[in-house]
Amino acid sequence: MITTYSFAIWGLWLILVTIFIQATVASRAHRQQKHYVAGILDTQLSHESFVFRSHRTFLNSHENLLMMFGPALLGMLAGMDAFWLGILVWVYAIARILHMALYYVVATEANPSPRSYFFIVGYAANLVLLIMLGVHLAS
Repeated sequence: MITTYSFAIWGLWLILVTIFIQATVASRAHRQQKHYVAGILDTQLSHESFVFRSHRTFLNSHENLLMMFGPALLGMLAGMDAFWLGILVWVYAIARILHMALYYVVATEANPSPRSYFFIVGYAANLVLLIMLGVHLAS
């Protein structure tokens, strides 16, 4: 199974590494505040603050992790087409990296913001995966 799904597995690894990096960046940014308290984010912060953006980037990825990992792992166990599963995982992984990069550099309250488009790409990849998984399981 590992050989068959190695493309998808490497994509899942990249997603985990991305979230690890986000956690590290958010933790370092949080600790550089004047009034640092572990585990507490100043409620006055908003998108103009890198502390806020790095925190939200990590939480957003963390919130979406299970929705990609669950179907991807279930797809492997169910014997889904390895090529398409890998493509969808990699589209999601790359979209999340671009979402992260834009969230770090674009401080805006506007919605949609540039990062929103990459959130939608990742969301769409997830939706397609769920549909393909459902079709595969039903067949």
